[in-house]
Amino acid sequence: MNSNFNSLPKVELHVHLDCCLSYKALKKINPKISYDDFQTQFIGTSCSCLKDYIKCADRALEYMQTKEELDIIVEDIFDQFKADNVVYAEIRFAPLLHLNKGLRPMQVVEIISKKTIEKSKITGIEVNLILCTLRHYSEKQSLETINLIKDFSGDNVVGFDIAADEAGFPLDNHIQAFKLAKESNIYCTAHAGEALGANSVLESLEKLKPSRIGHGVRSVENKSLLKKLKENNIHLELCLTSNIVTKVYDSFKDHPVDFLYNNEFSISINTDGRTISDTNLNKEYNILGTHFKWIKSHFLKVNINSMEASFAKSNIKTKIISLLKSSYI
Repeated sequence: MNSNFNSLPKVELHVHLDCCLSYKALKKINPKISYDDFQTQFIGTSCSCLKDYIKCADRALEYMQTKEELDIIVEDIFDQFKADNVVYAEIRFAPLLHLNKGLRPMQVVEIISKKTIEKSKITGIEVNLILCTLRHYSEKQSLETINLIKDFSGDNVVGFDIAADEAGFPLDNHIQAFKLAKESNIYCTAHAGEALGANSVLESLEKLKPSRIGHGVRSVENKSLLKKLKENNIHLELCLTSNIVTKVYDSFKDHPVDFLYNNEFSISINTDGRTISDTNLNKEYNILGTHFKWIKSHFLKVNINSMEASFAKSNIKTKIISLLKSSYI
């Protein structure tokens, strides 16, 4: 373990709000919950697959349904970012998952956006938001999510994503929403190449045309796809521990992160779900140091790649890249 990585500034592009419910935050919302219950119900390290992983997020969502709850959750993720020395992050969430206690989609985005802007000012951590549609959603729900992004485009809502069970549902319901995103100059990413193989990445690129792929690790199974990723400068949002927890790979040594780095692909290192995967960025960096002998120069390159692929405004990109270069000496 090399704890020197802990103090390095970091960029995180792929982190789900509903997968990062800490025990500290949960206790504020439900003081009766025990740590044992938290571990068995909200941490997914004994998952058998991606579906199991998603069930842990479903439990966390029960505590993310009011303004008070959402404010606590946002404050808490900023505490987690601070502990990791994150300087720029993009948090993703699906607004339509937070309506069980009477909030409307517009209110959900407004609450999270306002709190994020407030916390960014206080902490100095630059944070933007990505709104997710879900694989099992209807075309109407996907379009509703895109229109929310358009409504908040002047704030910190910067991108669109499709998440959830990629193996169970085709992309057909979401093609119109991604088309509208393109027409509206909204940045797009898409989960693919995690539960399903390289073909799901090919299909997502062809039908949705995102500039980034969430996970995308199984692209390594198809040489022509790798060529396509390189030619189109498609960025892969990698989440190592998450891929082990969801059984995409049996062990870290099987993970293609090192291959992708050494072959000059644009990649970022992310947590995906900090609570469900029982991880943080410091842990992810130490795993890379331990298993692949990564050193500061690896992380500098990956963080610059991340920032260049981010959905941030150009002045923020320039500022953060300059900070990274001066900090990794």
